[in-house]
Amino acid sequence: MSPDSPEPRPGFRAGYVALVGAPNAGKSTLLNRLVNLPLAIVTPRPQTTRHRILGIRNGPGYQALFLDTPGLLDPRYRLQQLMRKEIETALRDADASVALFDARGRGPVAPVLELVRGRPSLLAVNKVDLVPSRELLPLVARLAPSAEGRPVFLISALNGSGVDDLFAAVVETLPESEPYYPEDAVSERNERFYVSEFIREAVFTRYGEEIPYATTVTVDEFCEREGRKDYIRATVYVERASQRRIVIGAGAAALKRVGTAARRRIERFLGRPVFLELRVKVAQDWRSSDPFIRENVYRQ
Repeated sequence: MSPDSPEPRPGFRAGYVALVGAPNAGKSTLLNRLVNLPLAIVTPRPQTTRHRILGIRNGPGYQALFLDTPGLLDPRYRLQQLMRKEIETALRDADASVALFDARGRGPVAPVLELVRGRPSLLAVNKVDLVPSRELLPLVARLAPSAEGRPVFLISALNGSGVDDLFAAVVETLPESEPYYPEDAVSERNERFYVSEFIREAVFTRYGEEIPYATTVTVDEFCEREGRKDYIRATVYVERASQRRIVIGAGAAALKRVGTAARRRIERFLGRPVFLELRVKVAQDWRSSDPFIRENVYRQ
């Protein structure tokens, strides 16, 4: 235990739990289910998550700190290299991990198992509601040796089946400790971060091909105004002028649809009305630009 760690309190458990797996294994959906809040954005597209996102669940005798992470892949450019570092940092900080696998057999298995090898970890097969039970057997048999005698949990993060059993096992892996955060805390991220994520979610949902992956969002102004709607001004960055034209659309119709969807999501999250102003700028090949990424993606 490091000198800065909370002193253990008999009977109380607290610790960090990293959720790791291939892109689109359902980690963000599982985080939201575990903390009962829509903290992580969820889209049908893989590689939506770019940051470690902390979700906190408090209960009698425990505080579980779940870390959602980007999907595990072989990095092709600088942004993906930094996304991989987000996974490594989460595992380094975690007291335990949950390795998540797609019941349909999609995504790598061996690299995920190697990632959690030698660490306190639980294995879970997600999306079991999408396949017949008999089709789960080969994957479970493949995972069983790495489970080290523990069950391989069969869950659906979407409908919640099996998640309570997984959560109970997670709590048992946590060390005895004082809580790290106040009992009413749900995350360590600020509102500006979630606003940028909800705008990015709207982009991922409404554009095809490469557009979602070539975009990032910065919140340039966030002003709470008493008696009036909060004012939020944000920039959607793309890598090409042609992408900018697609994001904006004819008569700015496409951008307006993104703004409307994002504004509604932001208002539900904040619990108050907002005025959202969006603009689109080109930052040439920003995904390969370390200075741009560090200033505009991982700084927020």
